[in-house]
Amino acid sequence: MSVFNQYRRQFATASLALAAALVAPATLAEYNPKLLRIGFQKSASVLSLLKAQGTVEKQLAGKGLEIKWVEFPAGPQLLEGLNVGSIDFGYVGEAPPIFAQAAGANFVYVGYELPAPAAEAVLVPKASPIRSVTDLKGKKIGLNKGSNVHYLLVKLLEKHGLKYSDVQPVFLPPADARAAFERGAIDAWVIWEPFQSAAEKQIDARILADGQGVVYNHAFFLAEREFAEKRADVIRILFDEAHKLGQQIKKDTRAAAAQLTTLQGLDPAVIEQALNRYNLSVRPIDDAVLAEQQKLADTFYDLKLIPKAIQVKDATLPARR
Repeated sequence: MSVFNQYRRQFATASLALAAALVAPATLAEYNPKLLRIGFQKSASVLSLLKAQGTVEKQLAGKGLEIKWVEFPAGPQLLEGLNVGSIDFGYVGEAPPIFAQAAGANFVYVGYELPAPAAEAVLVPKASPIRSVTDLKGKKIGLNKGSNVHYLLVKLLEKHGLKYSDVQPVFLPPADARAAFERGAIDAWVIWEPFQSAAEKQIDARILADGQGVVYNHAFFLAEREFAEKRADVIRILFDEAHKLGQQIKKDTRAAAAQLTTLQGLDPAVIEQALNRYNLSVRPIDDAVLAEQQKLADTFYDLKLIPKAIQVKDATLPARR
């Protein structure tokens, strides 16, 4: 089964679960000091490799913790998992936490990866007459609502003198967006890695514009608030392992791509190109990156994409406020 069909099935399952949660009272899972549940996505290269290598299990063996890995199709669904207490720790792009915080999700930022603006882009078919961002006016653009690419689209349009209302957003998860893109149901597709590289190499999609000079495209490590308060020791170990692995990936990207082939269901050349577009340098959360997140939050509120204004620093531990 291809990675795109896997994502379509996972997204459908996650959507049904989310719909059920909206019509029934939320049941929050209780904090379990003997269990660490890590949420990951196939595109989250560092966490995916940590899972594949079993590094976390080895490092936490003496902590009396059982490790459980939980896969999500995209960041918004992972944030829902954090909110209802089904995971303790996860990795997402910069936009999903904004939407989640505005919806009242109870999580905290604990770390981030340095910018990777080339790891997301607007794609068009190779033969498309669309040659510049200004040509997107009035066009149908596929994207995953609430993901990093949502902000990329907003800022790209702004840079080229267009408004968000000048285009027709079509909200689709990656697998469905790829299918719509291939059959011509949308004019352009805003997507992240490794889907970006897969479309370039498999169907000759053309990059119209990526995030360079427009957005940072940070990725964040988030934790359920109670877990973050009580298990700083575990978070420190997770960071140390993620940092070491990130450096290893940069030194031998080809080997890392080979390890991820089975997990992601993609050719190693696709994964290698995707990895080369990420920074993979891990840092603890700091005021500078939180200030950048606040700009996202303010932009989404101004566009009425989130229902209320938020203060990003409210989603940090008290010591940071």
